[in-house]
Amino acid sequence: MRVLTVELREFRTYARARADLGDGLTVVYGANGAGKSNLLEAIYFGCTGYSPRTRNERELVRFGADSTRVELRLLDDGRHHELAVGLRPGDAKRMTADGAPVERLTDFEHRPLVSVFSPDRLELLKGSPSLRRSHLDQLIAAMWPARASTRRDYSRALAQRNALIAGIRASRASPTSLAGWDQELARHAIALREDRSSVSALIAAPFSQTASQLGLAGEPALEYRPRSHATDEEEFVRELNERLESDLRRGFSTHGPHRDELLFLRDGRDLRSYGSQGEQRLALLALLLCERALLAAERGRAPLMLLDDVMSELDRERRELLITELSSAGQSVIATTDLSHVPHAGKTSVARLLISTGTIVGEAIAA
Repeated sequence: MRVLTVELREFRTYARARADLGDGLTVVYGANGAGKSNLLEAIYFGCTGYSPRTRNERELVRFGADSTRVELRLLDDGRHHELAVGLRPGDAKRMTADGAPVERLTDFEHRPLVSVFSPDRLELLKGSPSLRRSHLDQLIAAMWPARASTRRDYSRALAQRNALIAGIRASRASPTSLAGWDQELARHAIALREDRSSVSALIAAPFSQTASQLGLAGEPALEYRPRSHATDEEEFVRELNERLESDLRRGFSTHGPHRDELLFLRDGRDLRSYGSQGEQRLALLALLLCERALLAAERGRAPLMLLDDVMSELDRERRELLITELSSAGQSVIATTDLSHVPHAGKTSVARLLISTGTIVGEAIAA
């Protein structure tokens, strides 16, 4: 699976542009503000239908334009495919896969998996636990697509229980109807916790090793901390009952996987509070590289890696290590202001795209 080309229309700083990606590594280079990050964002948007940088999608439309569109051409097992996302603020997004409308691009079996590293993504470590839970659940869905519904099923049951609790608190509903939703919530909670525990166990040791190799000092560790340790559904229901008085007082469910945490540690201390930004960047990069290897082993294909400003915290040795890892499988796109920061960028196997003020002014395969 690989992305052959990306075409942009009225996207951020681009009026119209096309980029051809290399089979392996593509280096996007140019001055600050030229539009390198915007190109990486467009690739992600074309793969998923969402921006990795903003929730306000109006920002994606070039100033003065009324809509934007991104098209990707793909090659999977010798066959060509196409993804397209059109956005007009105020209207529903128009997403198609091989010309047919789809509700979610993630349901299209020939869509490439995609992973992005950027300064904005440090929120994964620095932000709320909900971001880390969501990331863990996305990894589960990528690893085992049949389990993607577990999180949705849990969220629906949780919403129903919360609505009932609010009704009981306001004397609009009877507590007798709570037992059924407790049981339903317990069923999905146990399944979701087991999925999270399984994927965390697979990635914990590789994360520690990779983070150390990248230069994170001490003993890096990734630790999943579930809120519930119930061994079965009935025990989980008992845990809910023990907290019912508190739930009714607060007006929502205070116990379950929606309160789980994923911790990034260094010598047992949370990097969120005790790590520098440089250490947090290394931890994030280690996580994404480990997930890439895990997905390649489980699904037989590595995600497309989009890496923005990734080299600034790495010395020469670790830049070499990163490029060696990326070259082992799959496609990667690296954005940089300085081509010399990317080892082996001059090789004939590396595609290079020069960006200048929202325009792809040059493309070359190094001689």
